Amino acid sequence: MIVKRSVTQSIAQALIAIVLLSLLTTGLALITLLSSQRDAEAINLAGSLRMQSYRMAWDASRQPQNLSDHLVRYQQTLDAPVLQKLDRPWVPREVSIRYQRLRAAWPALQQQLQRGNIMDYEQQIPLYVSEIDRFVLGLQRYTELKMHLVAASSLAGVIAIVALALMTIRFTRQQVVRPLNALVTASRYVESGNFAFPPLQVEQQSELRVLSHAFSGMAARLHSHYQLLESTVRTKTEELTEANRTLSLLYESSQMLTASPLHPALFEAVLTTVLEREKLTAIRIDSPPFSFSAGDEQVPGQWYALPLQQAAPPSGELRWQTTDRSPSDALMRSLAGMLGRTLWIWQTQQQHQQMLLIEERTTIARELHDSLAQSLSFLRIQLTLLRRTVNKEDHAAHTIIADFDQALADACRQLRELLTTFRLTIEQADLVAAMEAMIASLQEKSAAVITFRHQHGLRSLAAQQQVHVLQIAREALLNAIRHASATRIRVEYQHSENGEHLLTITDDGIGIGSTDEPPGHYGLTIMTERAQRLGGELTLLARECGTEVRLRFPAQPARAPE
Repeated sequence: MIVKRSVTQSIAQALIAIVLLSLLTTGLALITLLSSQRDAEAINLAGSLRMQSYRMAWDASRQPQNLSDHLVRYQQTLDAPVLQKLDRPWVPREVSIRYQRLRAAWPALQQQLQRGNIMDYEQQIPLYVSEIDRFVLGLQRYTELKMHLVAASSLAGVIAIVALALMTIRFTRQQVVRPLNALVTASRYVESGNFAFPPLQVEQQSELRVLSHAFSGMAARLHSHYQLLESTVRTKTEELTEANRTLSLLYESSQMLTASPLHPALFEAVLTTVLEREKLTAIRIDSPPFSFSAGDEQVPGQWYALPLQQAAPPSGELRWQTTDRSPSDALMRSLAGMLGRTLWIWQTQQQHQQMLLIEERTTIARELHDSLAQSLSFLRIQLTLLRRTVNKEDHAAHTIIADFDQALADACRQLRELLTTFRLTIEQADLVAAMEAMIASLQEKSAAVITFRHQHGLRSLAAQQQVHVLQIAREALLNAIRHASATRIRVEYQHSENGEHLLTITDDGIGIGSTDEPPGHYGLTIMTERAQRLGGELTLLARECGTEVRLRFPAQPARAPE
Protein backbone atom coordinates (compact mmCIF):
# COMPACT_ATOMS: atom_id res chain seq x y z
CA MET A 1 0.00 0.00 0.00
CA ILE A 2 1.32 3.43 -1.05
CA VAL A 3 1.51 6.28 1.46
CA LYS A 4 0.06 9.40 -0.24
CA ARG A 5 0.01 11.75 2.74
CA SER A 6 2.56 11.27 5.44
CA VAL A 7 1.28 12.00 8.94
CA THR A 8 4.71 12.90 10.24
CA GLN A 9 5.30 15.33 7.36
CA SER A 10 1.96 17.06 7.96
CA ILE A 11 2.65 17.45 11.67
CA ALA A 12 6.17 18.71 10.94
CA GLN A 13 4.81 21.36 8.52
CA ALA A 14 2.29 22.54 11.12
CA LEU A 15 4.99 22.80 13.76
CA ILE A 16 7.26 24.76 11.38
CA ALA A 17 4.42 27.19 10.63
CA ILE A 18 3.81 27.67 14.36
CA VAL A 19 7.50 28.40 14.90
CA LEU A 20 7.61 30.89 12.02
CA LEU A 21 4.53 32.71 13.31
CA SER A 22 6.06 32.88 16.76
CA LEU A 23 9.31 34.29 15.36
CA LEU A 24 7.44 36.83 13.21
CA THR A 25 5.27 38.20 15.99
CA THR A 26 8.12 38.21 18.45
CA GLY A 27 10.45 40.00 16.01
CA LEU A 28 7.86 42.64 15.18
CA ALA A 29 7.23 43.28 18.86
CA LEU A 30 10.96 43.52 19.58
CA ILE A 31 11.57 45.96 16.72
CA THR A 32 8.70 48.14 17.83
CA LEU A 33 9.85 48.12 21.42
CA LEU A 34 13.40 48.96 20.37
CA SER A 35 12.15 51.90 18.39
CA SER A 36 10.25 53.14 21.44
CA GLN A 37 13.22 53.19 23.77
CA ARG A 38 13.73 57.04 23.50
CA ASP A 39 10.09 58.07 23.08
CA ALA A 40 9.84 59.17 26.67
CA GLU A 41 12.98 61.28 26.26
CA ALA A 42 11.51 62.92 23.17
CA ILE A 43 8.28 63.75 24.96
CA ASN A 44 10.17 65.16 27.92
CA LEU A 45 12.40 67.35 25.71
CA ALA A 46 9.40 68.56 23.70
CA GLY A 47 7.56 69.41 26.91
CA SER A 48 10.57 71.32 28.26
CA LEU A 49 10.43 73.67 25.26
CA ARG A 50 7.34 75.33 26.76
CA MET A 51 9.05 76.08 30.05
CA GLN A 52 12.15 77.35 28.27
CA SER A 53 10.08 79.67 26.07
CA TYR A 54 8.44 81.36 29.08
CA ARG A 55 11.74 81.44 30.97
CA MET A 56 13.43 83.37 28.16
CA ALA A 57 10.60 85.97 28.30
CA TRP A 58 11.34 86.33 32.01
CA ASP A 59 15.07 86.59 31.34
CA ALA A 60 14.55 89.32 28.74
CA SER A 61 12.63 91.50 31.21
CA ARG A 62 14.22 90.59 34.53
CA GLN A 63 17.56 88.82 34.06
CA PRO A 64 19.11 89.73 30.72
CA GLN A 65 22.47 88.30 31.70
CA ASN A 66 21.01 84.72 31.50
CA LEU A 67 19.29 85.16 28.19
CA SER A 68 22.16 84.16 25.96
CA ASP A 69 22.77 80.91 27.86
CA HIS A 70 19.08 80.01 27.80
CA LEU A 71 18.92 80.72 24.06
CA VAL A 72 21.81 78.35 23.45
CA ARG A 73 20.18 75.68 25.66
CA TYR A 74 16.83 76.08 23.91
CA GLN A 75 18.47 75.64 20.51
CA GLN A 76 20.25 72.50 21.75
CA THR A 77 16.95 71.10 23.00
CA LEU A 78 15.20 71.90 19.75
CA ASP A 79 18.02 70.31 17.72
CA ALA A 80 18.31 67.22 20.00
CA PRO A 81 19.12 64.01 18.05
CA VAL A 82 16.10 62.21 19.46
CA LEU A 83 13.86 64.89 17.97
CA GLN A 84 15.69 65.00 14.67
CA LYS A 85 15.05 61.24 14.26
CA LEU A 86 11.39 62.06 13.88
CA ASP A 87 12.09 62.96 10.31
CA ARG A 88 11.82 59.29 9.19
CA PRO A 89 9.45 57.66 6.69
CA TRP A 90 7.65 55.55 9.30
CA VAL A 91 7.04 58.49 11.65
CA PRO A 92 3.54 59.95 11.23
CA ARG A 93 3.54 62.99 8.90
CA GLU A 94 1.68 65.14 11.42
CA VAL A 95 4.49 64.76 13.95
CA SER A 96 7.18 65.59 11.40
CA ILE A 97 5.29 68.66 10.13
CA ARG A 98 4.71 70.05 13.61
CA TYR A 99 8.37 69.57 14.45
CA GLN A 100 9.43 71.39 11.29
CA ARG A 101 7.03 74.23 12.10
CA LEU A 102 8.60 74.61 15.52
CA ARG A 103 12.04 74.81 14.03
CA ALA A 104 10.92 77.23 11.34
CA ALA A 105 9.10 79.58 13.79
CA TRP A 106 11.88 79.75 16.34
CA PRO A 107 14.46 81.94 14.46
CA ALA A 108 11.95 84.81 14.28
CA LEU A 109 11.21 84.61 17.98
CA GLN A 110 14.91 84.38 18.70
CA GLN A 111 15.62 87.59 16.72
CA GLN A 112 12.90 89.46 18.66
CA LEU A 113 14.52 88.43 21.95
CA GLN A 114 17.97 89.42 20.73
CA ARG A 115 16.65 92.84 19.53
CA GLY A 116 14.79 93.43 22.78
CA ASN A 117 11.29 93.34 21.31
CA ILE A 118 9.93 91.81 24.44
CA MET A 119 6.34 92.91 23.88
CA ASP A 120 6.23 91.29 20.44
CA TYR A 121 7.80 88.12 21.86
CA GLU A 122 5.28 87.89 24.66
CA GLN A 123 2.42 88.36 22.21
CA GLN A 124 3.66 85.60 19.90
CA ILE A 125 4.85 83.15 22.54
CA PRO A 126 1.33 81.77 23.40
CA LEU A 127 0.82 80.72 19.79
CA TYR A 128 4.25 79.14 19.73
CA VAL A 129 3.59 77.27 23.01
CA SER A 130 0.26 75.97 21.70
CA GLU A 131 2.17 74.63 18.71
CA ILE A 132 4.57 72.95 21.13
CA ASP A 133 1.58 71.39 22.95
CA ARG A 134 0.23 69.98 19.69
CA PHE A 135 3.70 68.62 18.94
CA VAL A 136 3.90 66.92 22.36
CA LEU A 137 0.42 65.46 21.88
CA GLY A 138 1.47 64.11 18.50
CA LEU A 139 4.53 62.45 20.05
CA GLN A 140 2.34 60.89 22.72
CA ARG A 141 -0.10 59.53 20.17
CA TYR A 142 2.78 58.24 18.09
CA THR A 143 4.09 56.34 21.11
CA GLU A 144 0.62 54.96 21.86
CA LEU A 145 0.30 53.93 18.22
CA LYS A 146 3.45 51.86 18.48
CA MET A 147 2.15 50.15 21.67
CA HIS A 148 -1.13 49.42 19.89
CA LEU A 149 0.83 48.01 17.00
CA VAL A 150 2.77 45.71 19.36
CA ALA A 151 -0.43 44.58 21.06
CA ALA A 152 -2.25 44.04 17.76
CA SER A 153 0.62 42.13 16.20
CA SER A 154 1.02 40.00 19.32
CA LEU A 155 -2.72 39.30 19.47
CA ALA A 156 -2.85 38.43 15.80
CA GLY A 157 0.16 36.18 16.21
CA VAL A 158 -1.36 34.45 19.23
CA ILE A 159 -4.67 33.95 17.45
CA ALA A 160 -2.90 32.55 14.39
CA ILE A 161 -0.71 30.26 16.51
CA VAL A 162 -3.69 29.03 18.54
CA ALA A 163 -5.73 28.44 15.39
CA LEU A 164 -2.86 26.57 13.77
CA ALA A 165 -2.27 24.59 16.99
CA LEU A 166 -5.98 23.68 17.19
CA MET A 167 -5.92 22.57 13.57
CA THR A 168 -2.81 20.50 14.30
CA ILE A 169 -4.42 18.97 17.38
CA ARG A 170 -7.59 18.18 15.42
CA PHE A 171 -5.55 16.65 12.63
CA THR A 172 -3.49 14.67 15.16
CA ARG A 173 -6.58 13.40 16.94
CA GLN A 174 -8.27 12.33 13.71
CA GLN A 175 -5.26 10.97 11.87
CA VAL A 176 -2.98 9.79 14.70
CA VAL A 177 -4.66 9.50 18.11
CA ARG A 178 -7.87 7.84 16.92
CA PRO A 179 -6.11 5.18 14.80
CA LEU A 180 -3.59 4.59 17.60
CA ASN A 181 -6.39 4.18 20.16
CA ALA A 182 -8.08 1.74 17.83
CA LEU A 183 -4.81 -0.17 17.52
CA VAL A 184 -4.36 -0.18 21.32
CA THR A 185 -7.95 -1.45 21.78
CA ALA A 186 -7.39 -4.14 19.19
CA SER A 187 -4.10 -5.16 20.83
CA ARG A 188 -5.88 -5.49 24.20
CA TYR A 189 -8.52 -7.66 22.56
CA VAL A 190 -5.80 -9.85 21.10
CA GLU A 191 -3.92 -9.88 24.41
CA SER A 192 -7.01 -11.25 26.17
CA GLY A 193 -7.49 -13.88 23.48
CA ASN A 194 -10.43 -12.14 21.78
CA PHE A 195 -9.84 -11.56 18.08
CA ALA A 196 -13.26 -10.04 17.35
CA PHE A 197 -12.03 -6.47 17.83
CA PRO A 198 -13.70 -3.45 16.16
CA PRO A 199 -12.54 -2.86 12.56
CA LEU A 200 -9.51 -0.61 12.11
CA GLN A 201 -10.63 2.14 9.70
CA VAL A 202 -8.21 4.89 8.59
CA GLU A 203 -9.50 7.20 5.83
CA GLN A 204 -6.27 8.74 4.54
CA GLN A 205 -3.51 6.84 2.86
CA SER A 206 -1.01 7.25 5.69
CA GLU A 207 1.47 5.13 7.60
CA LEU A 208 -1.18 4.29 10.21
CA ARG A 209 -3.49 2.85 7.57
CA VAL A 210 -0.67 0.60 6.41
CA LEU A 211 -0.05 -0.41 10.03
CA SER A 212 -3.78 -1.08 10.61
CA HIS A 213 -4.03 -3.35 7.57
CA ALA A 214 -0.90 -5.22 8.62
CA PHE A 215 -2.22 -5.63 12.19
CA SER A 216 -5.60 -6.93 10.96
CA GLY A 217 -3.92 -9.51 8.74
CA MET A 218 -1.58 -10.61 11.52
CA ALA A 219 -4.52 -10.92 13.96
CA ALA A 220 -6.47 -13.08 11.50
CA ARG A 221 -3.55 -15.48 11.07
CA LEU A 222 -2.89 -15.51 14.81
CA HIS A 223 -6.56 -16.27 15.47
CA SER A 224 -6.46 -19.41 13.37
CA HIS A 225 -3.29 -20.65 15.11
CA TYR A 226 -4.69 -19.70 18.50
CA GLN A 227 -7.89 -21.67 17.96
CA LEU A 228 -5.94 -24.78 17.00
CA LEU A 229 -3.60 -24.44 19.95
CA GLU A 230 -6.46 -23.66 22.35
CA SER A 231 -8.39 -26.79 21.41
CA THR A 232 -5.29 -28.91 21.94
CA VAL A 233 -4.45 -27.26 25.27
CA ARG A 234 -8.07 -27.55 26.44
CA THR A 235 -8.09 -31.27 25.86
CA LYS A 236 -4.78 -31.80 27.65
CA THR A 237 -5.77 -29.46 30.45
CA GLU A 238 -8.99 -31.34 31.11
CA GLU A 239 -7.08 -34.60 31.30
CA LEU A 240 -4.41 -33.15 33.60
CA THR A 241 -7.01 -31.37 35.75
CA GLU A 242 -8.93 -34.57 36.27
CA ALA A 243 -5.75 -36.47 37.10
CA ASN A 244 -4.54 -33.73 39.43
CA ARG A 245 -7.93 -33.51 41.16
CA THR A 246 -7.94 -37.25 41.69
CA LEU A 247 -4.37 -37.30 43.01
CA SER A 248 -4.97 -34.26 45.19
CA LEU A 249 -8.06 -35.79 46.76
CA LEU A 250 -6.34 -39.13 47.35
CA TYR A 251 -3.26 -37.42 48.79
CA GLU A 252 -5.33 -35.21 51.07
CA SER A 253 -7.36 -38.21 52.25
CA SER A 254 -4.18 -40.20 52.87
CA GLN A 255 -2.68 -37.30 54.83
CA MET A 256 -5.79 -37.02 56.98
CA LEU A 257 -5.74 -40.75 57.76
CA THR A 258 -2.04 -40.87 58.60
CA ALA A 259 -1.46 -37.52 60.31
CA SER A 260 -2.90 -38.65 63.67
CA PRO A 261 -4.02 -41.86 65.41
CA LEU A 262 -6.99 -43.45 63.69
CA HIS A 263 -10.42 -42.71 65.14
CA PRO A 264 -13.97 -42.31 63.72
CA ALA A 265 -13.68 -38.53 63.23
CA LEU A 266 -10.90 -39.06 60.67
CA PHE A 267 -13.07 -41.35 58.53
CA GLU A 268 -15.97 -38.90 58.73
CA ALA A 269 -13.65 -36.03 57.80
CA VAL A 270 -12.39 -37.97 54.74
CA LEU A 271 -15.96 -38.71 53.65
CA THR A 272 -16.91 -35.03 54.10
CA THR A 273 -13.93 -33.97 51.99
CA VAL A 274 -14.85 -36.40 49.20
CA LEU A 275 -18.48 -35.26 49.41
CA GLU A 276 -17.55 -31.58 48.97
CA ARG A 277 -14.83 -32.05 46.35
CA GLU A 278 -16.83 -34.44 44.14
CA LYS A 279 -20.21 -32.69 44.58
CA LEU A 280 -21.87 -35.82 45.95
CA THR A 281 -25.24 -35.96 47.69
CA ALA A 282 -24.29 -38.58 50.27
CA ILE A 283 -21.46 -41.02 50.91
CA ARG A 284 -21.06 -43.72 53.55
CA ILE A 285 -18.92 -46.64 54.68
CA ASP A 286 -20.67 -49.84 55.76
CA SER A 287 -18.13 -52.14 57.36
CA PRO A 288 -19.59 -53.94 60.40
CA PRO A 289 -19.26 -53.10 63.20
CA PHE A 290 -18.39 -49.62 61.82
CA SER A 291 -20.62 -47.26 59.89
CA PHE A 292 -19.60 -43.75 58.84
CA SER A 293 -21.53 -41.31 56.65
CA ALA A 294 -21.58 -37.76 55.32
CA GLY A 295 -24.21 -35.75 53.46
CA ASP A 296 -27.98 -36.10 53.21
CA GLU A 297 -29.35 -39.27 51.72
CA GLN A 298 -31.86 -38.76 48.91
CA VAL A 299 -34.91 -41.02 49.10
CA PRO A 300 -35.50 -42.33 46.54
CA GLY A 301 -32.09 -42.17 45.01
CA GLN A 302 -29.64 -44.42 43.24
CA TRP A 303 -26.70 -45.69 45.25
CA TYR A 304 -23.35 -46.60 43.72
CA ALA A 305 -21.20 -49.09 45.61
CA LEU A 306 -17.68 -50.53 45.60
CA PRO A 307 -16.37 -53.27 47.93
CA LEU A 308 -13.83 -52.40 50.64
CA GLN A 309 -11.67 -55.38 49.82
CA GLN A 310 -8.51 -55.83 51.83
CA ALA A 311 -8.76 -59.61 51.73
CA ALA A 312 -11.38 -62.09 50.53
CA PRO A 313 -14.23 -61.84 51.35
CA PRO A 314 -14.76 -58.03 51.21
CA SER A 315 -14.92 -56.31 54.60
CA GLY A 316 -17.64 -53.81 53.64
CA GLU A 317 -18.79 -51.32 51.00
CA LEU A 318 -18.17 -47.74 50.00
CA ARG A 319 -21.50 -46.30 48.82
CA TRP A 320 -22.40 -42.88 47.40
CA GLN A 321 -25.22 -40.90 45.81
CA THR A 322 -24.95 -38.07 43.29
CA THR A 323 -27.40 -35.90 41.35
CA ASP A 324 -24.83 -34.45 38.95
CA ARG A 325 -21.92 -36.14 37.25
CA SER A 326 -20.59 -39.34 38.74
CA PRO A 327 -16.99 -39.28 40.00
CA SER A 328 -14.40 -41.21 38.04
CA ASP A 329 -14.22 -44.95 38.59
CA ALA A 330 -10.47 -44.82 39.13
CA LEU A 331 -10.85 -42.30 41.94
CA MET A 332 -13.57 -44.23 43.76
CA ARG A 333 -11.74 -47.56 43.35
CA SER A 334 -8.56 -46.05 44.76
CA LEU A 335 -10.52 -44.43 47.59
CA ALA A 336 -12.29 -47.70 48.39
CA GLY A 337 -8.99 -49.57 48.48
CA MET A 338 -7.37 -46.95 50.72
CA LEU A 339 -10.32 -46.89 53.14
CA GLY A 340 -10.46 -50.70 53.23
CA ARG A 341 -6.78 -50.95 54.11
CA THR A 342 -7.10 -48.19 56.70
CA LEU A 343 -10.09 -49.87 58.38
CA TRP A 344 -8.23 -53.16 58.47
CA ILE A 345 -5.17 -51.44 59.96
CA TRP A 346 -7.37 -49.71 62.55
CA GLN A 347 -9.05 -52.95 63.58
CA THR A 348 -5.67 -54.67 63.75
CA GLN A 349 -4.26 -51.85 65.90
CA GLN A 350 -7.25 -51.99 68.24
CA GLN A 351 -6.97 -55.75 68.61
CA HIS A 352 -3.23 -55.46 69.21
CA GLN A 353 -3.72 -52.76 71.84
CA GLN A 354 -6.49 -54.80 73.43
CA MET A 355 -4.26 -57.86 73.59
CA LEU A 356 -1.48 -55.81 75.17
CA LEU A 357 -3.90 -54.47 77.79
CA ILE A 358 -5.33 -57.89 78.46
CA GLU A 359 -1.85 -59.39 78.76
CA GLU A 360 -0.72 -56.62 81.09
CA ARG A 361 -3.80 -56.89 83.29
CA THR A 362 -3.56 -60.68 83.34
CA THR A 363 0.07 -60.39 84.49
CA ILE A 364 -0.95 -57.97 87.24
CA ALA A 365 -3.79 -60.27 88.32
CA ARG A 366 -1.44 -63.25 88.40
CA GLU A 367 1.13 -61.35 90.43
CA LEU A 368 -1.54 -60.20 92.86
CA HIS A 369 -2.84 -63.72 93.20
CA ASP A 370 0.61 -65.20 93.73
CA SER A 371 1.78 -62.56 96.20
CA LEU A 372 -0.88 -60.54 97.98
CA ALA A 373 -3.59 -63.23 97.87
CA GLN A 374 -1.19 -65.83 99.30
CA SER A 375 -0.13 -63.40 102.03
CA LEU A 376 -3.74 -62.67 102.99
CA SER A 377 -4.57 -66.40 103.05
CA PHE A 378 -1.53 -67.02 105.28
CA LEU A 379 -2.65 -64.25 107.61
CA ARG A 380 -6.15 -65.75 107.88
CA ILE A 381 -4.68 -69.15 108.73
CA GLN A 382 -2.44 -67.60 111.34
CA LEU A 383 -5.39 -65.65 112.74
CA THR A 384 -7.40 -68.89 113.05
CA LEU A 385 -4.53 -70.54 114.94
CA LEU A 386 -4.27 -67.47 117.14
CA ARG A 387 -7.99 -67.65 117.99
CA ARG A 388 -7.59 -71.30 119.08
CA THR A 389 -4.61 -70.59 121.32
CA VAL A 390 -6.14 -67.59 123.08
CA ASN A 391 -8.15 -68.27 126.22
CA LYS A 392 -11.85 -68.20 125.45
CA GLU A 393 -12.51 -66.14 128.55
CA ASP A 394 -10.28 -63.34 127.26
CA HIS A 395 -13.06 -61.39 125.57
CA ALA A 396 -10.90 -58.37 124.76
CA ALA A 397 -8.44 -60.51 122.77
CA HIS A 398 -11.25 -62.25 120.93
CA THR A 399 -12.78 -58.85 120.05
CA ILE A 400 -9.47 -57.70 118.54
CA ILE A 401 -9.16 -61.01 116.68
CA ALA A 402 -12.70 -60.58 115.33
CA ASP A 403 -11.84 -57.09 114.07
CA PHE A 404 -8.69 -58.45 112.36
CA ASP A 405 -10.79 -61.24 110.85
CA GLN A 406 -13.33 -58.75 109.49
CA ALA A 407 -10.59 -56.56 108.05
CA LEU A 408 -8.93 -59.55 106.40
CA ALA A 409 -12.28 -60.67 104.99
CA ASP A 410 -12.87 -57.19 103.49
CA ALA A 411 -9.34 -57.20 102.08
CA CYS A 412 -9.84 -60.61 100.52
CA ARG A 413 -13.18 -59.53 99.03
CA GLN A 414 -11.67 -56.37 97.57
CA LEU A 415 -8.76 -58.40 96.22
CA ARG A 416 -11.15 -60.83 94.53
CA GLU A 417 -13.01 -57.90 92.96
CA LEU A 418 -9.73 -56.44 91.81
CA LEU A 419 -8.66 -59.74 90.28
CA THR A 420 -12.03 -59.99 88.57
CA THR A 421 -11.54 -56.47 87.18
CA PHE A 422 -8.09 -57.22 85.82
CA ARG A 423 -9.29 -60.47 84.24
CA LEU A 424 -12.17 -58.72 82.51
CA THR A 425 -11.48 -58.93 78.73
CA ILE A 426 -12.87 -57.36 75.59
CA GLU A 427 -12.76 -59.87 72.77
CA GLN A 428 -11.83 -58.53 69.33
CA ALA A 429 -12.13 -54.92 70.51
CA ASP A 430 -15.95 -55.20 70.63
CA LEU A 431 -17.14 -53.11 73.57
CA VAL A 432 -20.82 -53.87 72.91
CA ALA A 433 -20.24 -57.60 73.29
CA ALA A 434 -18.10 -57.00 76.38
CA MET A 435 -20.81 -54.83 77.97
CA GLU A 436 -23.47 -57.43 77.25
CA ALA A 437 -21.28 -60.19 78.70
CA MET A 438 -20.52 -58.15 81.82
CA ILE A 439 -24.21 -57.33 82.32
CA ALA A 440 -25.15 -61.01 81.82
CA SER A 441 -22.66 -62.12 84.48
CA LEU A 442 -24.03 -59.56 86.99
CA GLN A 443 -27.60 -60.45 86.08
CA GLU A 444 -26.98 -64.02 87.17
CA LYS A 445 -25.88 -62.85 90.63
CA SER A 446 -28.67 -60.30 91.19
CA ALA A 447 -32.45 -60.14 91.02
CA ALA A 448 -32.36 -56.64 89.52
CA VAL A 449 -33.48 -56.24 85.90
CA ILE A 450 -30.66 -54.70 83.85
CA THR A 451 -31.35 -53.25 80.37
CA PHE A 452 -28.77 -52.04 77.90
CA ARG A 453 -29.43 -49.66 74.98
CA HIS A 454 -26.81 -48.10 72.76
CA GLN A 455 -26.34 -46.06 69.60
CA HIS A 456 -23.67 -46.48 66.93
CA GLY A 457 -20.22 -45.29 67.92
CA LEU A 458 -19.61 -47.50 70.95
CA ARG A 459 -17.66 -49.97 68.87
CA SER A 460 -15.41 -47.26 67.47
CA LEU A 461 -13.71 -46.42 70.80
CA ALA A 462 -10.00 -47.03 71.22
CA ALA A 463 -8.83 -49.99 73.34
CA GLN A 464 -7.94 -47.88 76.39
CA GLN A 465 -11.23 -46.01 76.13
CA GLN A 466 -13.15 -49.29 75.99
CA VAL A 467 -11.47 -50.59 79.15
CA HIS A 468 -12.20 -47.38 81.08
CA VAL A 469 -15.84 -47.27 79.94
CA LEU A 470 -16.36 -50.95 80.77
CA GLN A 471 -14.82 -50.58 84.24
CA ILE A 472 -16.87 -47.46 85.06
CA ALA A 473 -20.08 -49.18 83.93
CA ARG A 474 -19.26 -52.32 85.98
CA GLU A 475 -18.48 -50.30 89.14
CA ALA A 476 -21.71 -48.29 88.77
CA LEU A 477 -23.75 -51.49 88.33
CA LEU A 478 -22.09 -53.12 91.36
CA ASN A 479 -22.87 -50.05 93.48
CA ALA A 480 -26.51 -50.09 92.36
CA ILE A 481 -26.84 -53.83 93.11
CA ARG A 482 -24.96 -53.95 96.43
CA HIS A 483 -25.57 -50.57 98.06
CA ALA A 484 -28.75 -49.17 96.47
CA SER A 485 -30.84 -52.40 96.51
CA ALA A 486 -32.10 -51.48 93.03
CA THR A 487 -34.70 -53.60 91.21
CA ARG A 488 -34.36 -51.94 87.81
CA ILE A 489 -31.13 -50.65 86.27
CA ARG A 490 -30.91 -49.00 82.86
CA VAL A 491 -27.65 -48.56 80.93
CA GLU A 492 -27.76 -46.18 77.93
CA TYR A 493 -25.10 -44.99 75.53
CA GLN A 494 -25.60 -41.95 73.24
CA HIS A 495 -23.35 -40.50 70.54
CA SER A 496 -23.97 -36.81 69.68
CA GLU A 497 -23.47 -35.23 66.24
CA ASN A 498 -20.29 -33.44 67.34
CA GLY A 499 -18.73 -36.78 68.34
CA GLU A 500 -19.24 -36.54 72.12
CA HIS A 501 -19.95 -39.78 74.05
CA LEU A 502 -22.50 -40.07 76.90
CA LEU A 503 -22.93 -43.16 79.09
CA THR A 504 -25.78 -43.11 81.62
CA ILE A 505 -26.48 -45.71 84.39
CA THR A 506 -29.83 -45.13 86.12
CA ASP A 507 -31.32 -47.20 88.99
CA ASP A 508 -34.44 -47.07 91.17
CA GLY A 509 -32.66 -47.86 94.45
CA ILE A 510 -32.51 -46.00 97.74
CA GLY A 511 -30.28 -43.30 96.28
CA ILE A 512 -26.94 -41.90 97.32
CA GLY A 513 -26.70 -39.71 100.41
CA SER A 514 -23.20 -38.36 99.86
CA THR A 515 -20.39 -38.67 97.35
CA ASP A 516 -17.86 -39.06 100.20
CA GLU A 517 -16.69 -42.67 100.40
CA PRO A 518 -16.24 -44.46 103.74
CA PRO A 519 -12.69 -45.45 104.81
CA GLY A 520 -11.34 -48.41 102.88
CA HIS A 521 -13.61 -47.89 99.86
CA TYR A 522 -12.23 -46.34 96.66
CA GLY A 523 -14.83 -47.16 93.97
CA LEU A 524 -16.06 -43.63 93.30
CA THR A 525 -12.52 -42.26 93.38
CA ILE A 526 -11.36 -44.83 90.81
CA MET A 527 -14.38 -44.07 88.60
CA THR A 528 -13.57 -40.35 88.70
CA GLU A 529 -9.94 -41.00 87.84
CA ARG A 530 -10.96 -43.18 84.89
CA ALA A 531 -13.26 -40.41 83.62
CA GLN A 532 -10.37 -37.95 83.81
CA ARG A 533 -8.19 -40.37 81.83
CA LEU A 534 -10.89 -40.31 79.15
CA GLY A 535 -10.68 -36.53 79.15
CA GLY A 536 -14.29 -36.36 80.33
CA GLU A 537 -16.43 -35.81 83.39
CA LEU A 538 -18.26 -38.14 85.81
CA THR A 539 -21.43 -36.82 87.46
CA LEU A 540 -23.58 -38.44 90.19
CA LEU A 541 -27.15 -37.16 90.40
CA ALA A 542 -29.63 -38.03 93.16
CA ARG A 543 -33.14 -38.57 91.79
CA GLU A 544 -36.51 -38.87 93.53
CA CYS A 545 -36.13 -42.61 93.34
CA GLY A 546 -32.62 -43.84 92.75
CA THR A 547 -29.36 -42.49 91.38
CA GLU A 548 -28.09 -41.49 87.95
CA VAL A 549 -24.43 -41.79 86.97
CA ARG A 550 -23.36 -39.83 83.87
CA LEU A 551 -20.08 -40.28 82.03
CA ARG A 552 -19.43 -37.67 79.32
CA PHE A 553 -16.19 -37.62 77.32
CA PRO A 554 -15.01 -36.30 73.92
CA ALA A 555 -14.33 -38.31 70.79
CA GLN A 556 -10.54 -38.11 70.94
CA PRO A 557 -8.86 -41.03 72.69
CA ALA A 558 -7.51 -40.42 76.17
CA ARG A 559 -3.79 -39.66 76.21
CA ALA A 560 -3.13 -40.21 79.89
CA PRO A 561 -0.88 -43.17 80.67
CA GLU A 562 -2.47 -46.35 81.97
